[in-house]
Amino acid sequence: MSEHYRPRDSMTKPRIASGPRTFMRLPWVDDPLTAEGRVDVAVVGVPTDSAVSYRSGARFGPEAIRAASILLRDHNPATGVDITRALSMVDAGDAPVVPGYHELTLERLEEFLAPLYERGIVPLLLGGDHSLVMAEMRAMARHLGPVSVIHFDAHGDVLDDYYGVKHFHGTMFRRGVEEGVVDPHTSIQVGMRGSVHPDDVDSGKALGYEVIGWDELVDLTPEEFGRRVRERVGDRPVMLSFDIDFIDPAYAPGTGTPEVGGPTSYQTLRYLRALGPLNYRGLDIVEVAPPYDHADITSHAASVVAFELLGQVALRSGRTRAAETGEEH
Repeated sequence: MSEHYRPRDSMTKPRIASGPRTFMRLPWVDDPLTAEGRVDVAVVGVPTDSAVSYRSGARFGPEAIRAASILLRDHNPATGVDITRALSMVDAGDAPVVPGYHELTLERLEEFLAPLYERGIVPLLLGGDHSLVMAEMRAMARHLGPVSVIHFDAHGDVLDDYYGVKHFHGTMFRRGVEEGVVDPHTSIQVGMRGSVHPDDVDSGKALGYEVIGWDELVDLTPEEFGRRVRERVGDRPVMLSFDIDFIDPAYAPGTGTPEVGGPTSYQTLRYLRALGPLNYRGLDIVEVAPPYDHADITSHAASVVAFELLGQVALRSGRTRAAETGEEH
């Protein structure tokens, strides 16, 4: 039987003495493609913030999320899933980035990610600013064709340009449609709010996305929300992109473009759990900016969001029941 990668046991070695910080204390495997055991999920840091419009600092997000994640445990009592038994996971370190050269970073990140998608490994990307998803979508589409996107965010990120530049952290989901790497008609954007230019309000809908703003989402039960998402994306390959500013800054202040009046962290977890076991092929959590955090609460929120998303991947894997009953082979 091939090696199954799991976190270190915190009951035999304290979390604070677990060595170099990896996500959830997972083994660090520099090249998941040559790993001896099966790899279902590879955690990848993307320390870049060269395409932000307001507060920088997201380049330190991967390190902060990894540090907070050492508190994560194996079993989720709300969903009944032990992700560490259902999924073989590794931390693959950080992807190559070039500070100050955003489009070159996108090129190198795409080349880094493409082999993972081809091998069937689900990358969990820890950002970094949201512009990185352009490389993520391109790499996925090379192997899977146009992908369906579930996008949690306070902002639609569908602007035509920022300061005359086409690739910025507010333009990706327009570029993705224009390049044909995203199928907007099976994609959904969730949580938009705050003050914007009048021309931006309906831009996502005009591109073909279903858009559920926060004012509408707050009146939906998690079950109703989950049903709408599943009806929208079906069983197509899904990329789930989670901008931490989806959460109200009272619960996640460490981000570059905070928008007040959003969901609590608990509401957020309920929406994520309601999604169900979709055909997840890529995950990202972006825009965590530790310089503006307080008591690491944003980093802890991001690590728990990652935990919930991995739980959904585990449910989809088909190995959950066997793993939890000890019947896996």
